[in-house]
Amino acid sequence: MTNEEYKQLSIKEFTEAAKRYEGDHAGLYEMCKKDYPDILEELEKEPFIDLLDAGCGPAPMISLLSEKYPDRHYIGLDLTPAMIEEAKKKNIPNAVFVVGDCENFPFEENSFDAIICSMSFHHYPNPQAFFNSVKRCLRPKGRLILRDVTSDNKPLVWLMNKIEMPLANLFGHGDVQVPTRDLVYKCCKEAGLKVEKFEIRKGMRLHCVVRKEGDSK
Repeated sequence: MTNEEYKQLSIKEFTEAAKRYEGDHAGLYEMCKKDYPDILEELEKEPFIDLLDAGCGPAPMISLLSEKYPDRHYIGLDLTPAMIEEAKKKNIPNAVFVVGDCENFPFEENSFDAIICSMSFHHYPNPQAFFNSVKRCLRPKGRLILRDVTSDNKPLVWLMNKIEMPLANLFGHGDVQVPTRDLVYKCCKEAGLKVEKFEIRKGMRLHCVVRKEGDSK
């Protein structure tokens, strides 16, 4: 499939999922909730003022963050208009929600102290473009916290990429590829970003922290 076909498939998938994403019948999207505590824990380690949630969905993370840090500023970005509509219904203080492409952030340079991306990255057909956007829009010393599913087991990754995800595409899911360790390091090197942490936690969970280096003054 072309990059645009993957994106249109994701829009279709998440348009259908938008209203039930956070409900009792979320199905496979229920697994996304496993990422929230780890992201919150990581954000607690350093102060931030402006945060971007890339692939925000109906804003479950921004909801949690706004309660914990009500004095900060949040932007949620998602490719699917229906997800942004659901996010806006929450009327979260100090939060703005934007329909847009995570491979081409529609924001100014040096806009954010922190960017989070949870269970969205494997939908991006051009991962390098995502990391290039992260580099452009993070402030010096800012961080990306990336969560997804991964493995260092190459045969397993091959099976997921060559069999599981194409089958998922046939059933209407916009999955593209497993974000492997090699892929993340390669993209970050190309973008000029530093990988500070890459861990594979329980449940094949990728927990990655990437920093934009430079003088923060």
